Amino acid sequence: MQPDSPFHGLEGLKHMATAIVPAIYDPRLADRNIEVETETAYAMAKRLARTEGLLVGISAAAAVAACLRIAEEQAALGKEAVIVTILPDAADKYLSERFWEE
Repeated sequence: MQPDSPFHGLEGLKHMATAIVPAIYDPRLADRNIEVETETAYAMAKRLARTEGLLVGISAAAAVAACLRIAEEQAALGKEAVIVTILPDAADKYLSERFWEE
């Protein structure tokens, strides 16, 4: 999962097509790349806080949004799937962001 554009609001994440790529990055390891929009991540952060009681940061919310997209694709194909992600940050440093008020 990565941001959908070079100018995004997903703190800590890189848009790999336009970023300085770390030497340890191996693009062959990912099965695929899913691009997530900043607004989608913001909406997922609010959704997770309101409905699941998970106060996660923007990158964690983006990871969940990507997993949900995979789950929906697999369900549409009539397939079952086990999807695992890591929620890499908390929302404490984002509580002053405007998207919480929208």
